[in-house]
Amino acid sequence: MNKPQHIRVIAAGIQGSLHHTKNLPCQDYHCSKTNKNKLVAVVSDGAGSAKYGKIGAKIVCDTLCNLLIRSNLKNIRQDTVRAIETARQKLILHRCNKSKSAQNLMDFSATVVGAFCFRNKGVFFHIGDGAALAFSQQNTDEFIISEPANGAFSCETFFYTMSDWQNCLRFTFFDNADRIVLMTDGVTNFVFADDFYKIRKNFLCPIINYLNTENNKALAVNALRNTLNDSRAQRINADDKTLLWAKLS
Repeated sequence: MNKPQHIRVIAAGIQGSLHHTKNLPCQDYHCSKTNKNKLVAVVSDGAGSAKYGKIGAKIVCDTLCNLLIRSNLKNIRQDTVRAIETARQKLILHRCNKSKSAQNLMDFSATVVGAFCFRNKGVFFHIGDGAALAFSQQNTDEFIISEPANGAFSCETFFYTMSDWQNCLRFTFFDNADRIVLMTDGVTNFVFADDFYKIRKNFLCPIINYLNTENNKALAVNALRNTLNDSRAQRINADDKTLLWAKLS
């Protein structure tokens, strides 16, 4: 009988300096759920231009985690589509959607970067920008990445609230991984080189090495928050920043 793995998740989200200046809340959200050898983790960036972007981010993260924890790798594609459809239906019925119409879903616009993992295999599901990594702690030079996706302009991305959202939903499968990292757009330019083929090791490697060894979750979360909120990082990228790290074994 296979023993359950010890899955560990550390995540933090911080308000970007732009939102701080405008007295706006952090519109990122993250969520994770585990069950024995299974992990579902999601981060979402509520669009700054959307009136209720934070609500859209929270609802999609919570819904995906609560529903996909019952899924498996065989059915994960169809179950992810159904879970996002459920999140969209919740937004249609939400008290802030006065018309109770799909026409107002863009008021809740948010991206989706998520992972479903079972043992050392898994899949990323992704709409919009942000990014995800799967790798072995023993070799960070070899990794599977789910890259950001933007529209015709660099500042334009895709959201699960769009009418054609299913055309923007991407799946990336991986195996032989014992670590994953999910991040919103505010973190990607610190983690990757411009071509997304290489990791900027001077940023990410110290983080993952620290998280591998710090057993106190509160200390680990606080350290991650401080790193994301560093004044230099805020000057380089004024967007909200969320990073989720998970140890699968």
